[in-house]
Amino acid sequence: MSAIQQDGPSGLGGWRRGRGEPSLIETFRSIRVPTTGSSWRKLVAFMGPGYLVAVGYMDPGNWATSLAGGSKFGYALLFIALLSNIMAILLQALCARLAVATTRDLAQACRDAYPRWMAWPLWLFAEIAVIATDLAEVIGTAIGLNLVFGLPLEIGVVVTALDVFLILWLQTKGFRWIEAFIITLMGVIAICFIVQIGLANPVWSDVIKGFAPTTQIVTNPDMLYLALGIIGATVMPHNLYLHSSIVQTRAYGDTLPEKREALKYATIDSTVALMFALTINASLLILAASAFHANGNRGVEELGQAHSLLAPLLGSAIAPTLFGIALICCGLNSTVTATMAGQIIMEGFIDIRMAAWARRLVTRLIAIVPAIVVTIIYGEAQTAKLLIFSQVVLSLQLPFAIVPLVHLTASKTRMGELVSPRWLTAITGLIAVTLITLNAKIIIDMATG
Repeated sequence: MSAIQQDGPSGLGGWRRGRGEPSLIETFRSIRVPTTGSSWRKLVAFMGPGYLVAVGYMDPGNWATSLAGGSKFGYALLFIALLSNIMAILLQALCARLAVATTRDLAQACRDAYPRWMAWPLWLFAEIAVIATDLAEVIGTAIGLNLVFGLPLEIGVVVTALDVFLILWLQTKGFRWIEAFIITLMGVIAICFIVQIGLANPVWSDVIKGFAPTTQIVTNPDMLYLALGIIGATVMPHNLYLHSSIVQTRAYGDTLPEKREALKYATIDSTVALMFALTINASLLILAASAFHANGNRGVEELGQAHSLLAPLLGSAIAPTLFGIALICCGLNSTVTATMAGQIIMEGFIDIRMAAWARRLVTRLIAIVPAIVVTIIYGEAQTAKLLIFSQVVLSLQLPFAIVPLVHLTASKTRMGELVSPRWLTAITGLIAVTLITLNAKIIIDMATG
């Protein structure tokens, strides 16, 4: 049995089976990590996976919920954006810990730790989450293409399916090329929002107040629905599977000190990247609050509606174009990472093995075909409702990814010396309980009208 397949000299260490072949095998340990030199050199070697994860926290689905929340409730939901980001930082830190300690991604860990009657439903829920993610990204990208280039929505939806070829080409160049592509588009998004926020000229004292919590978030069903949508758009299930796999693209050593060092740098990478994602998410909500809510436009949900209103409200013809460009960049970035996550989930849970191009094509079709069908059936008029609904679906799927993550990383038998500290287990366990409680409340609210 190879070193990849074993779980250490003491045997399986609490796992039902030994490690199989890693997901994304062609990129596993493909990026060299310097063993000597300054800490900065080592940190730079680990920088990258966090930004692929951060993409999922600012995808087109997040735009719909942030636009609706900002236009309807002003700056009040900024607290939810901040809270979601803190949740994300802690949960992604657990993903890195699981990957470094066990050389497994979350999907493989669930497969190897739980009986089939538990693992298979978890796989099904993970696939539903990827489909919901793709629904948001396909719609968002298609709308962006329509806003900037005038491409009909139905054609734009089909065009987005071609991104699988972009992924195939980038991966032939190496994983660093994918990271560079993602980070470049994130830079474009940031520039677009900086200009738009400058034009919107928000009241910064109100912005600061918006980061403070309010009981209205829980007592107001409409606000709670949007808050859950923001959480679903921020803490995304597929990101937990993605991060726990792509951390392993770094060729760190197998000794405990080397693993501790790898965990430290991987956590810094994801934390910095997610703080950048918070800046983008907050900017979107601030833009909606200052441009729409402050001017009496309290019902802006459609991305196309927001696009058309920006020019007259901000007094600049460039604002709508920047909005559309940023939306396309977000959609492209998100479809790349969602496709990779779909591949990780399929390989990890059901251990399917086929040619790299076939794996990506199959996993992409499983996710994108339902998204295309739903979009074409419901059309442009229902895009906002579909986007927000997709984010609520993601929020409802979160416990099925978070609970196994917290449970597995808290097990010393499985994690060894890198077991999650009790304080981290307690906080992430509280996050899981909070999300399950909120999800139960919103289901009851929806059932009772």
